[in-house]
Formats: sequence, C-alpha cells, structure tokens
Amino acid sequence: HFCFVGVPVAMSKICEIRAREIFDSRGNPTVEVDLCTETALFRAAVPSGASTGIYEALELRDNDKTRLLGKGVLKAVDNVNKLIAPKLIGMDVTKQTQIDKIMVEVLDGTQNEWGWCKSKLGANAILAVSMAVCRAGAAASGMPLYKYIAILASKPFDTYVMPVPSFNVINGGSHAGNRLACQEFMILPVGASTFKEALIMGCEVYHTLKGVIKKKYGQDACNVGDEGGFAPSVQDNNEALDVLMEALELSGHAGKVKIGTDVAASEFYKDGKYDLDFKNKDSDPSTWKTGTELMELYKEWITKYPMISIEDPFDQDDWDAYRLFTGDIGEGVQVVGDDLLVTNPKRIAKAMEGDQPACNALLLKVNQIGSITEAIEACKMCQEKGWGIMVSHRSGETEDVFIADLAVGLR
Repeated sequence: HFCFVGVPVAMSKICEIRAREIFDSRGNPTVEVDLCTETALFRAAVPSGASTGIYEALELRDNDKTRLLGKGVLKAVDNVNKLIAPKLIGMDVTKQTQIDKIMVEVLDGTQNEWGWCKSKLGANAILAVSMAVCRAGAAASGMPLYKYIAILASKPFDTYVMPVPSFNVINGGSHAGNRLACQEFMILPVGASTFKEALIMGCEVYHTLKGVIKKKYGQDACNVGDEGGFAPSVQDNNEALDVLMEALELSGHAGKVKIGTDVAASEFYKDGKYDLDFKNKDSDPSTWKTGTELMELYKEWITKYPMISIEDPFDQDDWDAYRLFTGDIGEGVQVVGDDLLVTNPKRIAKAMEGDQPACNALLLKVNQIGSITEAIEACKMCQEKGWGIMVSHRSGETEDVFIADLAVGLR
C-alpha cells in the first residue's frame, strides 16, 4: 500500500463488519460488533439500562418469549450483518459523521416527534457500529480515542481535564430488591486533587459503608444491587442518607466528598403523584406526594446533607416541576436530566426553552440516542449553555470502556 504523508490508506477502509449476541453484567443479551480494516480489528459493545426513559431511542429486542425471556438481540445482530455492513464496506473509518448519518437517516430513517428514533434497525445495532467506527477512526488517525473524540467534538486537545468519578454506593429503585425509592445514592470526591486520589477516597468510603451497614443491619444487608452499591433493607431515604453520612465521617473524607442522588422519579410517578413506597403492592395512596411536596423533601436534603447533584427528581413529562425546582435551587445544586433529556438534542432544546431552563446538567448515555455523532451534538449543546455533563454507564454493562475516553475527550 502506498501512503501519502498524513493520509493513512491501509487502515482507513472498512473491510468487514460482523455483529454477535453477547451478555451484559446482568446476564441479559446485548450487541457486540467487530469492525475489520485491512490491518486491524476494532470491537465495541453496547450497554443496556433497566430504568429506561420512554423517550430513549429504540433498543431492539427479539420478543421471542421461548428464548432468553424475549430479550434476545438476534434481530439487531442480523440488522448489522445484513443491512448495515454491506452499505459501509469500503467507507473511510474517519468519516464518523457521514457514517452515522447513513445509518440513522438512510438505512433506518424512522422518526418520531423527538427526531430519529431508530425503530427499524435498533439503537443497539447502530450504536455498536458507531462506536467501533470511532475506535477505528482514532487508530487510523494515529491517536488515542479520547483525543480523536475531542477533535470530532471540536474541543481543544492540547490539555485534558480528568472527570470527577461518581460512585453509586447505595442502590434502590429498579436496581435493587429493597423498598428504597431513590435509585441511587452517590458520592462525589470533589475535594480530591487527582483522579487517583478520588478513586482511593471512593473505595475507602465504600468499604467503610459496608462496615456501617453490617453493624447496623446485619450481614444480610451487605448484599449489592445491579450496579454494585449496597442495598440495605431501608425504606426511608433519609435513613439511607444518614448511614452514608456516618460512613463519610468514619472514613475521614467527609470534608472532601459530596453526595448526589438519582431519584429516577419516573419509576414511581402514578396518577400525577409520586409514590415513595412504590415497591410495596399495598402502598397507601394518601401518602403519595405532589411535585411541590417532593420539592420540599429535596430542599430538606440539600439543607441537611452535603448534596450537590439531584438526577431525575421528577417524571420525564413533568416539565413545570423541573423548571420551578431548577429556578429555586439551581444556583448551588446540579439538577441532572436523564429520563427527561435522554441525550436527545430535541429534548434538550425543549429543556432550554424560555427564561427558566428545566435543568442545568445532562446525563450523557450514548445508548439513549444511538450514535456517537448525536451524543456529541447533545453534549455540545449543553456545554454551550454552561450546563454540567455527567457521562454515564448503564446498569447492564459490558467490558467496553468507551465512555472513559468519551468523558475525557468531551471535557
């Protein structure tokens, strides 16, 4: 192969794309793709969420109840192998935007009121290819993935900022078998001077928390939820926060670590109210809270605990509550849109409408939108408005570490 200076030839063409069904960390099927150029193989696997927002791009499942409880992804695998791959063979892997556009707008082409919904091929099929193309593009350009992502996003790539890791240490909601309504209580070591120090703090708090839970509730309470956080049999969110605060104090890191929560309120929104005992089939409707009452509860937490981040505090369609809440506490607290925004540029634009935005931070999940190009667009929209960005995994994860590079590259 002849190679002109600065123009990689041998590595840059797609020679083969093949998909397969693999299993995620929860034992559910998901899609993995191998993309081959003439000289190398690049692999990508997509994650899968449990508490998914209704506005997420379609995750295509087989719905064959006789196999894997209907959760198989052989249709998505077929869509990659038979519909996507033939159209992309021979294309230059550095044409990320062009390739994503072909998959999303031409090969799939399905739309709803919030844009390209991927309901023909599946966001899981498209994203697996999109991620593999991105990896191949970085290699063809002779640079690490995080730098390549920075260039795709028109970010400076001479200096990088490492993210603050957010540790999900107590699990509830749809991620655990306890009666805790809030899906996650997280610790954020914002006072750490390096990423390594933050990681050490997180681990020390986590193990200290295990000791606190064991002493208070017994060995059985040290079981973990889907994301590795402890799932003690507490129902009261305040009790969970008190246990976490005790662990912070005992670990010696209380001054440097803040608290965040993912309420995932859409999971317990019923008949216009919020049922904080939704995992109890005999939950008393008279105890369900209005959006205003829930706001007051959150304000109590912000006053009582070092809480700096609240994700999905209301239902994904409760725009008024979001705007009111963000207007009230948004100066000092991050109000994060996950189910509300689903990494979707059109949902983000709606959240930005008017004088009062609905939130002030984006939870960025690539599989909610289904392509790297659209995920980058969503991120840039929010950054231009000064919003925070939390790059997030899903509760059904794979061994693919793509989002680590994404978090650094988009910073």
